[in-house]
Amino acid sequence: MTRSALAFWLRTPGVGELRPVTLPEPGADEVLVRSRYSGVSRGTETLVFTGGVPASQYAAMRAPFQDGDFPAPVKYGYLSVGEVEQGPAHLLGRTVFCLHPHQSAYVVPAEAVTVVPAGVPAARAVLAGTVETAVNALWDAPPLVGDRVTVVGGGMVGCAVTALLARFPGVRVELVDTDPARAEVAAALGVDFATPETAVDGRDLVVHASASAAGLQRGLDLLAPEGTLLELSWYGDRPVQLSLGGAFHSGRLAIRSSQVGMVAPARRGSRRYADRMALALDLLADPRFDALITGRSPFAELPDVLARLSGGDLPALCHLITYDGE
Repeated sequence: MTRSALAFWLRTPGVGELRPVTLPEPGADEVLVRSRYSGVSRGTETLVFTGGVPASQYAAMRAPFQDGDFPAPVKYGYLSVGEVEQGPAHLLGRTVFCLHPHQSAYVVPAEAVTVVPAGVPAARAVLAGTVETAVNALWDAPPLVGDRVTVVGGGMVGCAVTALLARFPGVRVELVDTDPARAEVAAALGVDFATPETAVDGRDLVVHASASAAGLQRGLDLLAPEGTLLELSWYGDRPVQLSLGGAFHSGRLAIRSSQVGMVAPARRGSRRYADRMALALDLLADPRFDALITGRSPFAELPDVLARLSGGDLPALCHLITYDGE
């Protein structure tokens, strides 16, 4: 049985390292998980890596099993897939997803893991946390049959939302990003692609996920009368300037937010967080989601990987981290 492990820590902003940890004996309602894969959520984790989390957001940004405090030293991450080595009989030997930092093995409450369905490859399952965010977004602003929908921002969250929208009957979807290379991802997801300058307007719903004021403004400008913009971006303490003149009032446009920290209000009575995560994993049976995993590296290289991602030397959506020779 695994009794010691290695964990990734941010020692100081911009400098990461692997540290040994000793694992406790699992209790009756706990599981010991040996990691197989974890995913680097590029936007959030590079913000943490560079020490960019605003002090006012320390509590909001805290991950479920985080150790340490922002800005550093801190153990951070939330996209982990592994195998249960010890725990209740119904979980023993199962592949599970957990919102845990990058660590080769860990002990958590059994209720903190979700079984990965047989039809979902373990490597793809690292996307569950991101797809969960996308599920909540589309609970907040579900499209209608025949709607014209644009997603502005082709990062992990934007592409996860796009992948789900592509499954809606009769919905015409366009992914908009400043990087022309995202056209390949859009093609793999089965949707149209445009740069901000060539994006089609007259949209019923725009989902904004670029984390930029320019993207938010462009998304608003693309709406048809009575259209809705769903805001998924997180800006920390950055001010965002937006022009609400022009057609904003005459077109009766709407802006609403979505936040994965709570289940969408329309689903509160019938769905729990566990239901949302289980649904996200079921949806990952779709092989199109593989387009969101754009690189892989062994766990030993994670400190360098995060430095390269943060510096822009390593472009990625979700970068896969492998353990034990996976």
